[in-house]
Amino acid sequence: MDILDIYIPQIPIVKKKPNCFVGFANLPNQVHRKSIKKGFQFTLMVVGESGLGKSTLINTLFNTSVYHNKEPHDDLEENGIKLKLNVIDTPGFGDFVNNETSWKPILEDIEARFDSYLEQENKVNRKKIVDERVHACLYFIAPTGHSLKPIDIEFMKRLHHRVNLIPVIAKADLLTEEEIAGFKARIMEDISYNKIQIYRPPIYENDDPETLQENKEIVLRMPFAVVGCDKEIEMNNKKIRGRQYPWGIIDVDNEDHCDFIKLRQMLIRTHMEELREYTNEVLYENYRSNKLIASGNEFGDGGNPLARFEEEKKAHEAKMTKMEAEMKMVFQQKVQEKKNKLMQSDADLHARHKEMKEKLVNQRRELEETKRQLESGVRPGTPEKSRKGKGYFK
Repeated sequence: MDILDIYIPQIPIVKKKPNCFVGFANLPNQVHRKSIKKGFQFTLMVVGESGLGKSTLINTLFNTSVYHNKEPHDDLEENGIKLKLNVIDTPGFGDFVNNETSWKPILEDIEARFDSYLEQENKVNRKKIVDERVHACLYFIAPTGHSLKPIDIEFMKRLHHRVNLIPVIAKADLLTEEEIAGFKARIMEDISYNKIQIYRPPIYENDDPETLQENKEIVLRMPFAVVGCDKEIEMNNKKIRGRQYPWGIIDVDNEDHCDFIKLRQMLIRTHMEELREYTNEVLYENYRSNKLIASGNEFGDGGNPLARFEEEKKAHEAKMTKMEAEMKMVFQQKVQEKKNKLMQSDADLHARHKEMKEKLVNQRRELEETKRQLESGVRPGTPEKSRKGKGYFK
């Protein structure tokens, strides 16, 4: 019988309740306390052409000046909850004459952050993993009122499998309500036609009717037509965040004026953790799996981790053997150099000894000659001929 033909009976899951309070119902409270102590981290990328109000919208979303550097890292705190916010800007996107590959450096940056996280995961000590993966990308669409431009479609097609894409219509106050409605419809048609996956709030079985209705309203508002404003104006003796025009006032926090509230609700208030989880469990896992399989194929093992480990082990052993041989060769060279140096020193000492010995022999001969002359009564240093003429010798 083939293994696939074996019948495995389905065991029904029986839900049981303890007869008394046990305590695991407090697990959510434990997670809550741990989360408050640890804090949260969120990385947000903003992409769009220059002049679309990206920095203003980010400051409006978090109601503080967080967008003041190229890549700011700000620690925000609200009601005792700490959030480390990382905003990544993409200056120069879409500002060139040829923008065919303007998506490429952004994709490379996102994948480099995945690679950095993967490398940290593979280390022995994983206690201090720094997560800089991009959890959401706000893509700013210029308010042309027509449809998506080729650069918009190409960017989203290239990146939708690497990051949670959230398209927004920038500076929506430049369009009328009718223009916005038509523009949104054409954008969603382009997204559907090109099979682009944008982030939508997930639906769970245990969601209450209120949550389901909120998510439905969020989806219906996509792509979000937004207006950013971090300055207050007065309207009806009340301070609001908005813009004043000759024809009226745009209230950023009024859902009848723009979709800012729905964007903030999804991005921050209700689905920030969902964005983090989807990045980790889906986007990153897909990238990680493909990366490991590709690495395995480089070794010709078809992605088998054990075979890859053996290959890496052999490569490491070969590397260590080569290093050992090189170190042995260097050691032998050093020994030979030292030996040659000692031999040269010994030769030099021998030559000096010989020279000094010859000098001593010569000095001894001179001393003996001087002594002999003194004993014979001859003045030392007198030539042999003069001594005979004066009768010193008979």
